[in-house]
Amino acid sequence: MHSLPRFLLIGVGAFALAAPAASQRADDQILPKSAELQRQARELVAAGKLEQAEDLLETALAVDPRNRGAFVDIARVAEKQHLFGKAIRMTNKALQLEPNDTDAIAVQGEAMVEMGAIARAQANLQKLQTICKGGCPQIAQLSGAISRGPTVAAAKVPESPKSN
Repeated sequence: MHSLPRFLLIGVGAFALAAPAASQRADDQILPKSAELQRQARELVAAGKLEQAEDLLETALAVDPRNRGAFVDIARVAEKQHLFGKAIRMTNKALQLEPNDTDAIAVQGEAMVEMGAIARAQANLQKLQTICKGGCPQIAQLSGAISRGPTVAAAKVPESPKSN
């Protein structure tokens, strides 16, 4: 009788330690259904059907919440919809799964540029330069966005009235 609580405690402890390890998957272990939904969503994005693509990407995440590529793709859709805060939130979720995800860092930096947070975008660029020692396309992608500056915000600035 005295050993029963001890065994229960050991069992609960073992379960708690095993659960996180079992839930972590490498990219090549994403559930195939989630990957297929993500692929279909990319086709919809290419066809300009952003809302339908977002629905499929959310379904892909419901199937496998470890599919960080789906978070990044939702962020890309959000950027196309000019929802830059949402894009940053989605890339944050991807970066919680893999802090060195170069796509997430670049997309997040682009959204930061559009929100006028150039210094934060430059910090993302520095992180990419550290991660990609030999260079990677995400460096050029984010560097170009920083050089261009905010494109959507600039388009929304009203012209000042001309005085006669």
